[in-house]
Amino acid sequence: MKDETDRPLLVTRDDLKRFGIRVSNTTLLRWEARGRFPRRARMGGTTVTWFMSEIEDWLAERAEERARTHYADY
Repeated sequence: MKDETDRPLLVTRDDLKRFGIRVSNTTLLRWEARGRFPRRARMGGTTVTWFMSEIEDWLAERAEERARTHYADY
């Protein structure tokens, strides 16, 4: 039996917005389908969540991408 500290932390759409991930649900679905964003977990009805650890990994990947990619000359 797992204790409470072993349970994954789940985040909601509102949590994503607080992390600065402010894109439409359609965009998130498209990214998920293409493997560009962690897949959601359906909790029931229309309620969905994401695993916090996967969101943190995704954000870290974006930071690494930014560090190695030069987007524009100013």
